[in-house]
Amino acid sequence: QVQLVESGGGYAQPGGSLRLSCRASGFTFSNYYMSWVRQAPGKGLEWVSGINLDGQKKYYAGSVKGRFTMSRSNDHNTLYLQMNNVTAEDTALYYCARGPGTGWGIKYWGQGTQVTVST
Repeated sequence: QVQLVESGGGYAQPGGSLRLSCRASGFTFSNYYMSWVRQAPGKGLEWVSGINLDGQKKYYAGSVKGRFTMSRSNDHNTLYLQMNNVTAEDTALYYCARGPGTGWGIKYWGQGTQVTVST
């Protein structure tokens, strides 16, 4: 049974930092591309970043590029999202997502972790 459990969300002030984690279980983590996706209040889903199998290739949405860093530890079955210099526009529910097994795409989602950026 695939499980993706996010943690690390919370409150941050503009310009601050947060680190999200996603613990994966129920599948061979190193065999799957992974992504972070977010949904801001009243808005649709926005893909944030993606990472390949060995973590050497990472891709980011323009809105977060240069501020967010995605990484993975295949030894610990864990995905990370380091969020720096956050703004109010980063306020959203952040989801960890797993690919379908062949390349990019999303087949499974976690329950999400809330990030709120406010003064």
